[in-house]
Amino acid sequence: MEWPLWCLGSFVIVIVVMLFSAIRIIKEYERIVVFRVGRLVGARGPGVIFIIPIIEKGVVADLRETVMEIPRQTSITKDNAPINIDFLIYWRIIDPSLSVVRVKDFRAAAVGIATTTLRAVIGDIMLDDVLAKREQINTVLQSKLDEVTERWGVKITAVEIREIEPPREVQDAMNRQMTAERVRRATVTEAEGARQAAILRAEGEKQAAILQAEGGKQSVILAAEGEQTSQQLRAQGYAQALEEIYKVAQGVDDNTMTLQYLTALRDVGSSPSTKFIFPMELTGLLRRFMDLGSKQQDKSG
Repeated sequence: MEWPLWCLGSFVIVIVVMLFSAIRIIKEYERIVVFRVGRLVGARGPGVIFIIPIIEKGVVADLRETVMEIPRQTSITKDNAPINIDFLIYWRIIDPSLSVVRVKDFRAAAVGIATTTLRAVIGDIMLDDVLAKREQINTVLQSKLDEVTERWGVKITAVEIREIEPPREVQDAMNRQMTAERVRRATVTEAEGARQAAILRAEGEKQAAILQAEGGKQSVILAAEGEQTSQQLRAQGYAQALEEIYKVAQGVDDNTMTLQYLTALRDVGSSPSTKFIFPMELTGLLRRFMDLGSKQQDKSG
């Protein structure tokens, strides 16, 4: 029995299509999970993989790290404050076989688990801690999610809270607190500046007073030294004068001294004062003068 040409052509086409569908090229970051007659055979790849048509079926799994956005969720804190949080989950497949066999739609399952886990974590934390301890919440979420997804062959590599929106009244209170804190910091900074300026001024005045006192001290010392030198010079002058007077007085006789006394008495008598002072030596002087006159008469006679 001969087959028509169109039947042979169709058969060849079917064979070629089956051969092409049996050959799969798997990339480096992919794995293909093979099922043979419905039973799991295992993961294959990367490279050229041959799948037996009709008998075997392959499901490709991507091993690259993937990010998934969790929509904004409203959670209640431990102190009964509603708060809106949205975050990101970073995950990757570590066991392709489990990721295909254990969960049908990982993304939907991950969103559900993340939502319930977030509410459970936030429910054990006060509002102030939620706003202040974001990194700690990320770590707790990652740990709890990883415990669940591990049985699916999926690893949660990171959880990052993107935005936390507290209630409106809490935001207003936070804004007032932030304004008060900034005013406080400005006041403290201004006071610190004034204190530093006062310290600097006091230090300057102290140094100026020290320098002024030191200058006064040096001035007094120099004046004292000058006065001392001046007194020494005057004393030396007096001593020299007295020494000269003494030298001259050694050659003065009694007659010269008597004339000097008489001259002094004449000067006193010429004064307009009505009082006269006679020295006790006046009698002796007159006697000397009279003796001197007698001697002059004897010489002339």
